[in-house]
Amino acid sequence: MDSFFRTHAYLVTHLGNTIRRDLMDEINWNDRLIGIKGTRGVGKTTFLLQYAKEKFSAEDKTCLYINANNFYLQNIGIKEFAGDFYHNGGKVLLVDQVFKHPDWSTQLRQCYDSFPGLKIVFTGSSVMRLKDENPELNGIVKSYNLRGFSFREYLQFMTRTNLPKYSLKEIIDNHEKIASQICMQINPREHFQAYLHHGYYPFFLGQGNYSEKLLTNMNMMIEVDILQVKQIELKYLDKIKKLFYLLTTGGNSVPNVSQLSIELGMSRATVMRYIKNLMDARLVNMIYAPGDDYPKKPARVLLHNTNLMYSFYPQTFDSQDIQETFFCNTLWKDHNVYKHGSQACSFNIDKEYEFKIVEHATKLKSKAKTLFAVNHCDIGNGNQIPLWLFGFLY
Repeated sequence: MDSFFRTHAYLVTHLGNTIRRDLMDEINWNDRLIGIKGTRGVGKTTFLLQYAKEKFSAEDKTCLYINANNFYLQNIGIKEFAGDFYHNGGKVLLVDQVFKHPDWSTQLRQCYDSFPGLKIVFTGSSVMRLKDENPELNGIVKSYNLRGFSFREYLQFMTRTNLPKYSLKEIIDNHEKIASQICMQINPREHFQAYLHHGYYPFFLGQGNYSEKLLTNMNMMIEVDILQVKQIELKYLDKIKKLFYLLTTGGNSVPNVSQLSIELGMSRATVMRYIKNLMDARLVNMIYAPGDDYPKKPARVLLHNTNLMYSFYPQTFDSQDIQETFFCNTLWKDHNVYKHGSQACSFNIDKEYEFKIVEHATKLKSKAKTLFAVNHCDIGNGNQIPLWLFGFLY
């Protein structure tokens, strides 16, 4: 056990330059079993270590971080390890990548029932369905999602300013005042393009080539987060990767599932299931018309975030695609995003608001019900809202 405490102390002490995530204040840390889900690369490990650093000293042996990949843990199991820790005074066990252990959910349940004074906080893949696929955790686990950096979080790090987040209604009702207050402190659009290119995943803070790291990350999302967690045979790996490429480089048209099934040599139902897996892994977003949902064919498929768009060399995406991907991604956290009408740039949010994504405010035709998210805009006017401001939703 001493070697685990030494590793824990080293990791916490050498955590380095990190960005504190708002999720830290949204979690009820009094719960005994807490799951932190998120796509690969968004900083789940760092998040656990930040929690340990904030709440405990590095030498405090009542809190311990472990990685489920550890061979010793794989050998004895989570329950036995947690029992040793608990009976030696342990109170908080932080288990990273819990899905790497084959019967992790059963063992977490056993820990919950056997060690009433122990809190377990664990991280897992975004493709995991903690309650639907693991009924033994129903009623005892509290699940949270850690997303990549919002534009607001990126700005806070780059400019060393403290910037509040706003609800969608606040932005719609008061966007002129909000944007004016922000622009008095910083110039958001000066940083917007950089964020679209490399600001979503925290590993932009580290050394090395961001695009190469991102490409590796994307492959791991498919090879581990989809194949391993969903227990898909390795022989289908190439087909899923090809499907991902065809989906995301096919333009703005409605995905032709019949054609994809022919090209990939699999049924329509299997194609749709794999598209759903890609969405759960946070590689794509499926946009439906209001009233439709999976397993129906989506009205549109977009990459999950704009950073992914720059990894498809030599494929390039036009600025309209990039703007729409940003808009959908940032709204996706707390809202329902639907395709609206026949134009690719129009979206329905929560079946209440109609949005159109445009480049310049000068080209707009005013419509009473339509709200415009304008790319080249610092401070909006009326129903014309700066696109960058939607990056302040979280």
